[in-house]
Amino acid sequence: MMITSLIQVNGASSGIRRSAQVVCGTKVARNPNMEKLKNGYLFPEIWQKQLAHMKKYPDAQIINLGIGDTTEPIPKIITSAMAEYSLGLSTVEGYKGYGAEQGNEELRKVIAETIYKDMGIQDTEVFVSDGAQCDIARLQLLFGSNVTIAVQDPTFPAYVDSGIILGQTGEYADYGRYNGIEYMRCAPENHFFPILSNIKPTDIIFFCSPNNPTGHAASRDQLVKLVEIAKRNGSIIVFDSAYAAYVSDDSPRSIYEIPGSKEVAIEVSSFSKSAGFTGVRLGWTVIPEELAYSNGSPILKDFDRIITTCFNGASNIVQAGGLACLSKEGQKDLHGVISFYKENANILAETLSSIGLQVYGGLNSPYIWVHFPGTKSWNMFAEILERTHIITVPGSGFGPSGESFLRISAFNHRELILEACRRFRRFFRTVPSISSYSLNQTDFFLHQ
Repeated sequence: MMITSLIQVNGASSGIRRSAQVVCGTKVARNPNMEKLKNGYLFPEIWQKQLAHMKKYPDAQIINLGIGDTTEPIPKIITSAMAEYSLGLSTVEGYKGYGAEQGNEELRKVIAETIYKDMGIQDTEVFVSDGAQCDIARLQLLFGSNVTIAVQDPTFPAYVDSGIILGQTGEYADYGRYNGIEYMRCAPENHFFPILSNIKPTDIIFFCSPNNPTGHAASRDQLVKLVEIAKRNGSIIVFDSAYAAYVSDDSPRSIYEIPGSKEVAIEVSSFSKSAGFTGVRLGWTVIPEELAYSNGSPILKDFDRIITTCFNGASNIVQAGGLACLSKEGQKDLHGVISFYKENANILAETLSSIGLQVYGGLNSPYIWVHFPGTKSWNMFAEILERTHIITVPGSGFGPSGESFLRISAFNHRELILEACRRFRRFFRTVPSISSYSLNQTDFFLHQ
């Protein structure tokens, strides 16, 4: 391979260019599954576009309603618990090294008793981790390359991308689809819940509720049907409840509220969006003792083997914060923060609806899902960024059924949410006909 380099003279570039023949390859072949990935991971790609926009408009005040990153301070009772534990490490009495890979015994017990009260979950079935997304990758490692997977469409992209990397899929097909994945369409016409009778049986079903990005929380009846079909097909549900704290109605917050689910479901969850731990990192996975492989062996035992091999346990300092989150005072303070974000979501939803757009989500989720029929979501993302300096997320990044949608996050300070609403109003006043984005004007989405 030919490369061009600069000759260095006394530590500075001489400006003289030369070409050299360099052998830089090894005998190790690239993982062919990595070659299947057509794009970078969604959120880093958006960050790169934000950086380019900042370079183009260095004086612009960019409002980020894109990546779901919390913005409000963590309640003091929680940070104080982490600070106290951290300071204790400087004393003989307070110092501790490695903890159990499965998590602090007390935290596991409190998660089982608080989050899963009256659901029959034992502390030994709870595995504390550094976040739900990391656990998704560990679960994929557990399942291996020979399983088939189904995902909601649209959905959190980590389920698909990790499946591709593990070799669970075929090649890229078209319109954002990969061969070998069963895409469970979740759209306005089916109330964002898949028509399960149309779904081909798979080994694993990834299901997020409330859903990221649509904001839809599955009802009890819907989850009963999901558990029934998993039992009928011998499938395992991986239920992602990362946004359960945002549920405002009687929708279940856990799959284990559904009778019989412990025989077919794993649940992953996180403190990220409920406690502002996006940068602190703490989550958990529940694997019931009843859940078994086709040969009868317990899945919990194998996941324990994965954890003890691949993970040294979540930070002891952070787990102290997790315990404070689940205290009565901690839960009260966090309820106030979650209510703040939900108010933001309501402000955004009302603003966008008043403009004439078709808006979903926001009730049980910090995300607004906005429909722009007949448009390409990356084009709409780019146009809004160029003319308003607001970051959103193109719906197509969450799956083929996300095309013509944008996800808008309610995670930001109130004054910036209000400013974003003012910018949205100004922007859409300049659109020649707002009705061009109305569901009544096109059936593009319904027939794509």
